[in-house]
Amino acid sequence: MSTESDNASAFGISGSGGWLVGGALGGAVGAAAFGLLMWLFDPDAVAVAIPAIYGLELTGIVGWGIHIAHGIVLGLIFGFIVTRKSVLGILRTDVETEALSRTGMLLRLVGAGFVFGIAIFAVLPLAVLPVWVQTVGGGAVGDFPTAAIETLLGHLVFGTVLGLVFAAIVDLDDRPTGRPLED
Repeated sequence: MSTESDNASAFGISGSGGWLVGGALGGAVGAAAFGLLMWLFDPDAVAVAIPAIYGLELTGIVGWGIHIAHGIVLGLIFGFIVTRKSVLGILRTDVETEALSRTGMLLRLVGAGFVFGIAIFAVLPLAVLPVWVQTVGGGAVGDFPTAAIETLLGHLVFGTVLGLVFAAIVDLDDRPTGRPLED
């Protein structure tokens, strides 16, 4: 991979705190994309079921607000993870495979977002949500599609959009280069 920037973040936010803005904005946009997808499948999923997770009977905009807030928090976690020296070093590492070596940081961050979306799907709706609902109790949450294909697709859309927005906003060229896979 070349030393010059090969993604749209050459004009982006640099510095040690740029990942905060990129993660928050990427998470918000990704959550909005996820919410719109869920709204197409079941309009009440975001508006009713998400507030019900917290025991709220409010509907509509409150559910969307909570959903976007979740996205912002997850976006910040993503930004924190991908800017750590070990993970960033892996993302920057040149590989022997021709196809992978030609991918720039933009595609690698989109891929990282995709993987992050899968991880979130595996942890939050499949592992944490059932325990949370059983502990707190939530009547309307019983119909929430935790293991549905729509939820998996939504988390993949979230992660992909998050990675794309993050890559477009944050300039990672000024971050220290750790290359853990090289001798």
